[in-house]
Amino acid sequence: MAEQHEPSGFFDKPENIRKMLKVFYVICGLLVVADFIVHRHIYHDWEKIPAFYAIYGFVGCVVLVVIAKELRKVLMRGEDYYDE
Repeated sequence: MAEQHEPSGFFDKPENIRKMLKVFYVICGLLVVADFIVHRHIYHDWEKIPAFYAIYGFVGCVVLVVIAKELRKVLMRGEDYYDE
């Protein structure tokens, strides 16, 4: 009996991943450039910092990961929790 091969998906091909990353990097670069061109209505002084929202988002993600790692220590159950 011959093996049936599933059709490979879009994200299974490394060249498609490379293309998607290139597009992602171009979009990120365009957004950084747009930050210097587009006028923003600033409500607080710290919003005047160049790339403030990118830095804020990055720091927020790092803090979220650190909190999740610590929370895992509190909530993690043993491997044989249900077998006891």
